[in-house]
Amino acid sequence: ILSVLIERIWTGNDYRNFHYLVACPETGEALAIDPLDWRKCLDAARARGFKITQILNTHEHRDHTGGNEPLRAQTGARVLAHAGAAARIGHVDTGLSRGDIVRVGRTVELECLDTPGHTLAHVCLYARGDVPALFCGDTLFNAGAGNCQHGGHPELLYETFSQQLARLPDATRVYPGHEYFERNLAFTLDREPGNEAAAALHAAAVHQDPSAAPITTLGEEKRINTFLRLQSPQIVARLREALPEFPERPTPREVFVALRDLRNRW
Repeated sequence: ILSVLIERIWTGNDYRNFHYLVACPETGEALAIDPLDWRKCLDAARARGFKITQILNTHEHRDHTGGNEPLRAQTGARVLAHAGAAARIGHVDTGLSRGDIVRVGRTVELECLDTPGHTLAHVCLYARGDVPALFCGDTLFNAGAGNCQHGGHPELLYETFSQQLARLPDATRVYPGHEYFERNLAFTLDREPGNEAAAALHAAAVHQDPSAAPITTLGEEKRINTFLRLQSPQIVARLREALPEFPERPTPREVFVALRDLRNRW
């Protein structure tokens, strides 16, 4: 029997949000992650026979927290968030720190990762098991990385990528907070035109319904996500073309920060 059930919910809104229900197959209790479109979350839960008992915000931005109160009013769910973001979010029942375990029903255990960068108080949730899963909010996107322009810091995001995310198993499935797949793949190809894996996915993504966007693994991300390919000679060479002052033998940190800055303006 599966120890965790995952329902991905495409909002179709201007922010291109994904929401998630993470449920216990034994009890039907569910955690709603970043439920801005709370009605869609509630409808999906009812359709699957889930009962939403907890709400988790990966970070404090309104496009992730805006559905908390109406969903709480409908379900009585408790709200969980990074302890450092709780005051800004408001009405948080449990502040989370690195290593905390979020339990849902009898079978679901999600490890809390403290992942600053997009904001200074951002959490990702990691589900171990036969098919590990990472609920990564606006830290890691399919083929991309979160921006750092609204309360974050690119150096911290680099640390999160290199010291935490890149070390998770390659089989880990990636569940981000937004659908930017085609655009992110286009940026990878702009930086690394010879990336055949990214080119193949981009050709499909151009015509894809966002609700059917593929769920990547970290192993795939290491092949198609420029922010996880910091040693690529082509990426470094093209950064040197774009940035005359860029060092000949840059550190991975310098490559990451330069890529993030280029992506902000791309």
